[in-house]
Amino acid sequence: MKTIIAAYSGVLRGTGSSILSALQDLSWLSKSKVEKQLQIISVLQWVLTFLIMGVACTVTLMYILCTDCWVIAAVYLAWLVFDWNTPKKGGRRSQWVRNWAIWRYFRDYFPIRLVKTHNLLTSRNYIFGYHPHGIMGLGAFCNFSTEATGVGQKFPGIRPYLATLAGNFRMPILRDYLMSGGICPVNRDSIDYILSKNGRGNAIVIVVGGAAESLNCTPGKNSVTLKNRKGFVKLALRHGADLVPVYSFGENEVFKQVIFEEGSWGRWVQKTFQKHIGFAPCIFHGRGLFSSNTWGLLPYSKPITTVVGEPITVPKIDHPSQREIDLYHNMYVSSLIKLFDKYKTKFGLPETEVLDVN
Repeated sequence: MKTIIAAYSGVLRGTGSSILSALQDLSWLSKSKVEKQLQIISVLQWVLTFLIMGVACTVTLMYILCTDCWVIAAVYLAWLVFDWNTPKKGGRRSQWVRNWAIWRYFRDYFPIRLVKTHNLLTSRNYIFGYHPHGIMGLGAFCNFSTEATGVGQKFPGIRPYLATLAGNFRMPILRDYLMSGGICPVNRDSIDYILSKNGRGNAIVIVVGGAAESLNCTPGKNSVTLKNRKGFVKLALRHGADLVPVYSFGENEVFKQVIFEEGSWGRWVQKTFQKHIGFAPCIFHGRGLFSSNTWGLLPYSKPITTVVGEPITVPKIDHPSQREIDLYHNMYVSSLIKLFDKYKTKFGLPETEVLDVN
């Protein structure tokens, strides 16, 4: 009983050492087994959050409205209306949540690493272009929405904001959970606010390829959707925010996906969802909960290494011309390819591997 109480206390305090020291008192559990199980639990909760938390919380809230506890749901809905625009104004990040022990277990499951190549000035704002999307953007989340890989220590004075679908912030409870990690909507209002009314030292992390890129991610493939993605460059020019290319080696390795050919009914369904809803439904699988040899929703434990490249200095131009946008977009593409070529062999790719830019 003392062991269980000690472990539970560790969970409440968010300290992984307390959990481990308590559970190690159980003679049939080794330290490595306990750590592995905690890693699996940490990743599973994020996968479930990604897939069903928004819908589950919405349905639960509607159900509570029909019970004797309707007052609780009504109070929350009133708060939701009052707080509706907070995601567009920088959100409500919590360093306590970003430092939860669960994120360190999340990191170690793969493991995930963050590599710094250049210093970033706190007197500037930045737009990080994150590539590739993968199925769930696991590297982007772990590196920039938590402190598990030490982003705050590696880039002191820089506040990262991971941008994701605005629709997520219409979901009760989920919106608050996302904001606590420094996640914001990927729309113009939100980005304009952070880059113009939130001081300096801000870094908006945009997964440039988005849903379209997720449809083509598969193990062994290094491909990005970028040629016609120029909106983030225009935003950088309007605010004078420096562009920073970011590439995650291994992001495409953690799930296997059924790839539908162009012109097939499956691809038509995916693109229709993408056009009208904002995301593309992917048919994918990872490993099972109890065995790596079975299919399931857990990602495979493959290393993900996120390399943050050299910033490209961008001038502030209130109304950039198409020529200016194209110029800095070409500079960004060249910088991303250079970053990929420099580090590919260090993280398991052959010298002949080429980054496919679509």
